[in-house]
Amino acid sequence: MESYRGSLARPGAALLWLALTAAPAAAQGGSGWGIREENVSALVLFIVFSIVIVVSIRLARMGRPLFVRRIAGLNAVEEAIGRSTELGRKVLYVPGIMSIDEVQTLASLAVLKHVAKHTAEYGTPLDVPNKDPLTFAAARETVKEAYLEAGRPDLFSDDIVHYITYDQFAYTAAVSGIMVREKPAANFLVGSFYAESLLLAEAGQGTGAIQIAGTAEVAQIPFFVVTCDYTLIGEELYAASAYLSREPVMLGSVKGQDFVKLMLLAWIVIGLLIATFFGNLALQGWLQPQ
Repeated sequence: MESYRGSLARPGAALLWLALTAAPAAAQGGSGWGIREENVSALVLFIVFSIVIVVSIRLARMGRPLFVRRIAGLNAVEEAIGRSTELGRKVLYVPGIMSIDEVQTLASLAVLKHVAKHTAEYGTPLDVPNKDPLTFAAARETVKEAYLEAGRPDLFSDDIVHYITYDQFAYTAAVSGIMVREKPAANFLVGSFYAESLLLAEAGQGTGAIQIAGTAEVAQIPFFVVTCDYTLIGEELYAASAYLSREPVMLGSVKGQDFVKLMLLAWIVIGLLIATFFGNLALQGWLQPQ
C-alpha cells in the first residue's frame, strides 16, 4: 500500500523518467538523446495531464475541499452494518480473488478498513475469507489497524481474517457454504472477480442478506447488478476508496483524473467542430503518435 501511494506521490519523478525514456528512438539511431517528432504530442499531453493531477493532489493536501459525489452503495454501508448489529449476525467481506498487485484489491482494502472500523465500533462480528495469500496478509493488517484506530483492539482476533484456499472454485464453494450455514446479515463483494461472481452473489441473495458489490471487471458487473442491492460500477470502486479514506493523494488523484477526462472531452468536441465546419484536419497527424 505504501509503495502504491508513494508512486502517486511522486508524479514528478515519473514525468522525469518518461522524458528520459522517451528518447530511445533517436538514441538507437546514433544521434544521441532526443524525442521522435511524431511522439511530441504524447509527451505534451502527458505533461499537461500530470500537471493537472499534481495540482489536484497539492490542493487536497492543502485542505481544499474537493467534491466527490455521494454514491448510493456508500450510503448503504452503515445501514448494512447496522442491520447486522441489530440481528446479531456477522458481516461477511470478500476482497476479491486477486493478489495485492491488482489495483482493485488495493481499493477493496481501503473499503475493508472503513467497514472494519464500523464493525469494531458496533461490536459486530466480521468475517474476511481470502483466496490469495498476499491479500490475506494485507487484509489482516488492514483489519487490525482499523480495530486499533476504532479504539477496540480487544475485539480483534486472527480468526476474523482467515485463509481458505488458492483454488478459485474451491474458494467459491467455501464462501458460499459460509453464506448458507452462518447466514451473515450483510455481504460485501468488493474487488476483482471473475467466473465466481454470480455464484457468490446468488448464494448471498438466497440467504436474504443485504449485499453491496463493487468491481471494475466489466464482464462481471451485470451479475452483481441483478443479484446485489447496491453495486459500485467501474471507477466508482476507486472513487469510493478515495472518498472513504479521505487520503489526500488518492482524493487529489481522482479529482485530477476527472479534470483530465473533462479536458479530453472538450478536446474531442472542439476537434469535431473544426473538422465538421472548417474541414481542417491539420491537427489529425499531430494527435496520432506512432
